[in-house]
This record gives sequence, structure tokens and C-alpha cells, in this order.
Amino acid sequence: MAAILVVDDQQNFRFSLGVTLKREGYEVSEAASGPEAIRAIGTRPFDVVVTDLRMNGMDGITLLQEIKKIESKTEVVVMTAFGSIDTAVEAMRRGACDYITKPFQPEELILVIKRTLDRMGLARRIHDLETLVEESFRREGIVGKSAAMQEILNLIASTGHSEGTVLVSGESGTGKELVARAIHANSPRKKRSFITLNCAAMPDTLQESEMFGYAKGAFTGAVRNKPGLIEEADAGTLFLDEIALASPSTQSKLLRFLQSGEFRRLGETQERYVDVRLIAATNSDLQAAIRQGVFRQDLFYRLNVIPISVPPLRRRKEDIPLLAEHFLRRVAKSSGREISGLEPAAMETLMAYDWPGNVRELENAIEYAMMIAQGAFIPESALPPQIRMSTPLPADGAAVTLDAVEAAHILRVLESADWNQDKAAGLLGIGRTTLWRKLKTYGIAPKKHAKGNRSQ
Repeated sequence: MAAILVVDDQQNFRFSLGVTLKREGYEVSEAASGPEAIRAIGTRPFDVVVTDLRMNGMDGITLLQEIKKIESKTEVVVMTAFGSIDTAVEAMRRGACDYITKPFQPEELILVIKRTLDRMGLARRIHDLETLVEESFRREGIVGKSAAMQEILNLIASTGHSEGTVLVSGESGTGKELVARAIHANSPRKKRSFITLNCAAMPDTLQESEMFGYAKGAFTGAVRNKPGLIEEADAGTLFLDEIALASPSTQSKLLRFLQSGEFRRLGETQERYVDVRLIAATNSDLQAAIRQGVFRQDLFYRLNVIPISVPPLRRRKEDIPLLAEHFLRRVAKSSGREISGLEPAAMETLMAYDWPGNVRELENAIEYAMMIAQGAFIPESALPPQIRMSTPLPADGAAVTLDAVEAAHILRVLESADWNQDKAAGLLGIGRTTLWRKLKTYGIAPKKHAKGNRSQ
């Protein structure tokens, strides 16, 4: 119930306004003068003050200025006589939110009050959203108010001072590296190096030398001694992304390092020791990889001391408005544009979409929409075509598998990108290598003559 203070030196008029507003469900107080209104505001908060401009003693302009000194969030509506528009404009310049000219009908005042309260509600929601975004980014860029993400934020805070190895699992694009960086930033190692190695980004033959280093003459081309990333991360954190794709040799040496803290560079017999906290990430089912004989079970147990599972965006859709707001701000700031937000229809479309590319796909969608949109608000028509044209899932979730949904979506995106795999990977928010693996998994044959497709 909004609290309203009516200020007027005419008792009958003041009483009449009070009755009108009370009928609308507002809590109404009255004051016969400016000083009396100030005393009332000093004892309790009011959402809106409705005051006459011409009163004996303290006039409405002076009262307005005093109110803003006491409580800046209280909105002031001024009442002015017909023909005194200049006075009303001056009141608006000094902080009044609206004005109404006498004489007026009760419905006119009610409309002004509702309009004022609606604006106040919108301002509060924007402030709450901004506060939520700011609080979220204290954890190294992780955004989310959903229960699942709050649980992850709590895990990050509680594991920061632990030395246990962390295994972060989740689909591509969910933000696994952000989680790893947040753990590092919340640990005593935060002032030391955070080193990353993506096991999918290099051939098996290079993984071991890149991670553990090599001695001069260890192999053809080794013309000098080279420390590995594990040495660069000494006293800091080493993040191994897509650990499921580590070669058998790399897995073996990594297991030994986790057991003893010791390792050897390729071509050396000397044992070396470093103090490193290890965080690994995977978008694969490591248990299935163990059953298939491509991942060591003993290494899994060494890595999985502190498991953190990052949920896909489709399972935490309440975070979509917050994420979209963040990406809008970031792109607007970098491009120098003034953007007010997303139109309701655009937000509804984002909420209805299933996001197989997860947060990365949402970020790409917002950046795309910002390039297309012309006005201050992002319309639905500015969203990427694969999002606007996506088919909602059937009501019966058991009627289709997740793999089938993802395969169908990838096909739609490939078609919209004219089978250009580089472009399709960008629209999906995933790497080209990841797209290639998914095509192979789902048995989708690339069109040979499409642009951007290299022979595999």
C-alpha cells in the first residue's frame, strides 16, 4: 500500500483529496502547511507528496526543496492554478515528478498518482537488477540468481582456500573456465599465475611437452630447454580444459604428478617439484570414457576431489534476463551506443529458446541483435534467425531425446548459415572443433561445396 501525504492550506479541499485517494486503497496523511509536512516526513516515509504550490508561509517550491533534502526518493506532485504553467515547470526543474492544474477531476489525480508509482516501481526494479548484476560480478564475471548458480557461487567461496583438485563439468558454453578463474581469484594463490591449457587445441604428441616441458635434444626441433606450463603455474593454478581429450601419455604423467607433486621434462631424468593447484574441466561424460577405456579411472578419482557441475542455460532460465542485461551493457559500452533494454517480445523469445550453445550462444545473440537494432530498445526482429524461428519442445518431454533436439537445431543453424561451418559455429556459440565432433557424433554429413568447410 503506497503512503501519500496531501499538503494544502484549505481544509475542505485537503479532506476531499484524502477521501478520493483512500478509496483507491492508498494510505493517506494530511498536512495544512509546509512546516507540518516536514514534521510528518521526519517521523515516517512517504512514497508520494501531493502539495499545492501557493500556500501561506512556506510555498510549494520551498517545501519541495526541503523534502528532497530529507528523503530524495520521495516523489512530489505539485498542484497549481490554471494558467500558472511557468510555476509548475519551475517545480519540475527543481525535482517535482509531475504536476496537475486546478481545478481537476478526481480521476485526473488518480491517473497522475498511478503514473508516478509505476515510474517508481520501474526505477526500483532497475536498481535491484543493477545491484544484482554488480553483486554477481564480484565472483569474477559469473552471473546468476538461480538456485543452481547460487550453489556454485557458494562452492567457489568455500573451496577457494582448499588445495583439493577441482573437476568442473558442464556442456560447452556454460562458463566452466569462469568458474575455474573464480576459484583461483578466491584463493590465497590469486596474486600468482592462472595458466590454461586446452587439451582439445593441440595434437596428442604436443600435449605432454606443452604441459611438462622438454630438454634440449629431447626430439627433433628441441633446440633448447623449455619449461612446461606446469612450471609456469608454480605457486598458482593450472587449468586443464577438455581434460577428456588428454592423451594416454599425458594422463599417465599427470596422474604421477598428482600423486607425488613431481614430474620430469621430456628427455630429462631429473625430478622436478612445483606447488600447483589443479583445476580440470570437461564437457564429456568421464565415466563413459572410463568404460570405453579412453580415460584412466585412477586419474578420474584424483581429479574429482571437488566436483562442480555447471548447469546448462535451459535449466536455469531465470538467469536469462540478468545475463542479457549484462551482455547488453557490455556491448553498448564497447560500441558507445545508448541501449535501454529488450522489448518484452524479444525477452519472451529468449526465454522460450532452448540454448544448446548455452551462455556463449546468448552472448553472441545479444551482440548480433545490437548490430541489427536501430532504436534504444532491442525488438524481437533483431534477434538471430535461428532463435526467432526455433520450434518449441513438445509438451511431453519424453517424446524426444536431448540429442535429437540438439541435432535438429544444429541442422537448422547449418541451413541458415548456408552450411558454412565457421559461421554456424559462431551462431551456436561453440568452437569449430566442437561443431565437427557433434556432426560426427550425430552422423550429419557436411555439404562438400559449402563455403567455410575444409576437408576433415
